[in-house]
Amino acid sequence: MMQVPPQYAIFPVIDASLNGTSAVLLLVGRGFIKRGRMAAHRAVMIAALASSSIFLACYLYYHWHVGSVHFQGQGWSRPVYFSILISHTILAAAIVPMIIITLSRALRERFDRHRAIARWTYPLWMYVSVTGVIVYFMLYHLFAA
Repeated sequence: MMQVPPQYAIFPVIDASLNGTSAVLLLVGRGFIKRGRMAAHRAVMIAALASSSIFLACYLYYHWHVGSVHFQGQGWSRPVYFSILISHTILAAAIVPMIIITLSRALRERFDRHRAIARWTYPLWMYVSVTGVIVYFMLYHLFAA
């Protein structure tokens, strides 16, 4: 595995933490709206967006400076890792406009249209957040050299 320069070594941990934070915030936000706590839901979902946005900035900064990090696992772990990574990457690209539309509809108080897309945005965003943490553990801990 390539050596990551020390000044960038913390970024994968930060990225995984931000992804995990987003997942927890999404879960909490969904709980709030199910209990009718709209203001709390709004605040927590905006925090989830902030966490995901900071993640994206950190992720891009890290990979701009470090480049690709190659998976070291062998055997059964390779198809599992790449299946997770490919689905994560495709959905991560798809979720960005969905989040923007979902947020926009909520902020404009178009709650009927917000709910219609949020029922798709929530599980996909949750999947991307959770699989981001899984990819991190598989890449940097489980099968690292």
